[in-house]
Amino acid sequence: MNLYQKLLEYSGNKIPVMMVTVVTKVGESPVDVGKKMLVAGNGDAFGTVGGGALEYSARESCKKFLKDGTSKVVKYVLNEGKVIEDATTLPMVCGGVVELFFEYIGAKAYVTIFGGGHCGQALLKVLKTMDYHVTVVESRSEVFDVISGADRKVNMNYADFIDAEGLAEGSYAIISTPSHKYDYNVMYKVFEHNLKPKYIGMLCSQEKLKDFLEQTYRDFGKDIDLSNFYSPIGLNTGGGSPAEIAISIAAEMLAVEYGKEGHNHLRDF
Repeated sequence: MNLYQKLLEYSGNKIPVMMVTVVTKVGESPVDVGKKMLVAGNGDAFGTVGGGALEYSARESCKKFLKDGTSKVVKYVLNEGKVIEDATTLPMVCGGVVELFFEYIGAKAYVTIFGGGHCGQALLKVLKTMDYHVTVVESRSEVFDVISGADRKVNMNYADFIDAEGLAEGSYAIISTPSHKYDYNVMYKVFEHNLKPKYIGMLCSQEKLKDFLEQTYRDFGKDIDLSNFYSPIGLNTGGGSPAEIAISIAAEMLAVEYGKEGHNHLRDF
């Protein structure tokens, strides 16, 4: 099947891909400029950029770039005994130098919102003004029915969703269920399955956070990794309406996305 047909298929199913293109070639190499390879987030690959060590290295790089959602040009030296600055030397004997352009094609990031109430729906609206793929998980049928604008919505128990699908590494999760009991159940499953989203934020008060941390330490020990856990969620802007809270959460997510400092992780703890 044509690579572009596959690209449309993956885009329609919201599966991120890397399009790898040979952009320069100097000397001998097993591939010509313009050759392409498509590597999908589910591991499938189509096309070729020359086979052998070059293609193997390219596929391995795709895994990292898919995780980070980044695009990059990488230079390769196809000569095991030769070193060039800012280039990756491969165990090949062709002797040439090629550059591959790794182009990320997909959402800015994948977000799961647990709870489609007022704050969850307000956050959904904010995130969809940017290039986020948003899934909303909601157990209440009457609330589920009025959720609109999500890329995907799932009507099931919040914690059961974690058991069924987990959370992708590098993704974002927001916990805003109608009960702190449900909030903890979701986090319990995240810890139980040792999931590593890039960001997981929980909507709660300082007092509820204190109770949550005490329960977490009892269940998982003091050494539990909370480095990607943010609560009270959002930058401390002072606003308290659902729309204002949504903006503060989105701002905190962006700060994490771009590696900015100054936001307070686990405020006051």
